[in-house]
Amino acid sequence: MNFLNIIIYTGTFVFAVTGALKARAHHMDIFGATVLAFVTAYGGGTIRDLLIGIRPVNWVNDYLALILVLSAVLIVSIVNKRLIKFKRTIFITDAIGLGLFTAAGIEVSLLHNVNEFYAVVMGVISATFGGLIADILSNTIPDLLKRGELYATASLIGGVIYVLLQHANIEHNIDLAICVVIIVAVRIISKLKRLTLPEI
Repeated sequence: MNFLNIIIYTGTFVFAVTGALKARAHHMDIFGATVLAFVTAYGGGTIRDLLIGIRPVNWVNDYLALILVLSAVLIVSIVNKRLIKFKRTIFITDAIGLGLFTAAGIEVSLLHNVNEFYAVVMGVISATFGGLIADILSNTIPDLLKRGELYATASLIGGVIYVLLQHANIEHNIDLAICVVIIVAVRIISKLKRLTLPEI
C-alpha cells in the first residue's frame, strides 16, 4: 500500500466518523448513521470520478473502504455520548478529512491526466461535496455554504500549494503531507481566529 492509498483510506475513515457523528447529533438510527457516513466518505470522490471518467468509481469493489465506513459507524455508536463533544469533534474530524481528501483528489486527478488547474478543482470537489450532500440530507446548512466559512477556501489554498510544490525539488510524499497539514491548519486557525471571506 503506497502513501496515496494510506491518505485515501485514512480520509475515508475520518469522513465516515464525521458523517456518523452528524447522524448521532441529529438523533438518527444506525441506518441513518450508515447512510450519512457512506455519503460523507464517498460522495465527493464519486462526483470527481464521474466528472473525469473513472469507471467504476473509486469505492466499487473496495471492501476495505466499506469495512472502514462500517467500523466508523460502529465506533461512534458504542462510544458514550458524554465522551464526545459533538460540535468540536465533528469540526476536527471534518478538518482532517478535508485535508486528506483534497490531497488525494488532486493526486488521483493528476494520475488520470487532468491538468493542474482542474486537478485542484477536483480536489476541492472530492473534499467538500460529500459533506455537502450529508448536510443536505440531515437538513443543516452545509459548511461549504455558510457565510464567511473558510472551508472550500482552505481546500483551495492547500491544493494550489500542493500543485506548486510539484514543481519544486521536494519528495512527492512530503508534498502530499504538506498539503494536508496546510489545509487542516488553515481550517482550524480560521475558525479559532474567526477569519472570514468578505461579503459581496
